[in-house]
Amino acid sequence: MSVRAYLPTTLDLLARFHAEAAVPVDADPITAEDDSEEAEYAALMTAADASAALLDGPGRRVVLVAEVPAGATSVPVRLVASVHVDTDDDADPDDDLAWYATQEIPDLLAGR
Repeated sequence: MSVRAYLPTTLDLLARFHAEAAVPVDADPITAEDDSEEAEYAALMTAADASAALLDGPGRRVVLVAEVPAGATSVPVRLVASVHVDTDDDADPDDDLAWYATQEIPDLLAGR
């Protein structure tokens, strides 16, 4: 069984995860309360707030959405379903994140 987890990170960490082909997972990952669009959005924004806390100064919030097997401490990058990122370094905390397909990670990292 797996759970859809919302994993807060930064662009620098995403570059490392992409190079290592694995993403670490906290013991208690952020998940949606149910399958509704509203619950998924709330989980995404909770992860975005956690991402902001990871930043050392200005930067873009990054959230990876992945199907995480029960009990996993990391997931292969291939299990990441999507990447959500602020459009610029000084985005408002209430702004929505832009959606990127996993195939776009190299381009996203090249523009950081």
